[in-house]
Amino acid sequence: MPSESSLIGWTQVIYGLHAFSLLTGIIGAATVVGAFLTGWPSIIAVILNYVKRGDVRGTWLESHFRWQIRTFWFGLLWVSLCVLFVLVTLGIGLLIAWVPILLTGLWFIYRIVKGWMALSSRRPMYV
Repeated sequence: MPSESSLIGWTQVIYGLHAFSLLTGIIGAATVVGAFLTGWPSIIAVILNYVKRGDVRGTWLESHFRWQIRTFWFGLLWVSLCVLFVLVTLGIGLLIAWVPILLTGLWFIYRIVKGWMALSSRRPMYV
């Protein structure tokens, strides 16, 4: 079993990868949502979450892994529903769909900032 400091380091790396994806979306040509869901840093972060998940099981860090995984998958679900709505409405729904997509981007930022701040204070995430 890895030490707690090693596991905290992994959790920091995962938050950092997600934050890098968000930053790419903010300053680059991509959107925050697009960069978070399709950017390689976030995809690597989710893979690391699943690979290291067993190591944090039963510790306070398990809540951070659950928080990170849920952030990714729920965001993907919301964006997929928006895309489906746009397709079903033959593109007319795009006039409405940008609002929940924008809110999802803000939600991603909130979740990563809140989680990383809690980790820095050595507090678990309550999901």
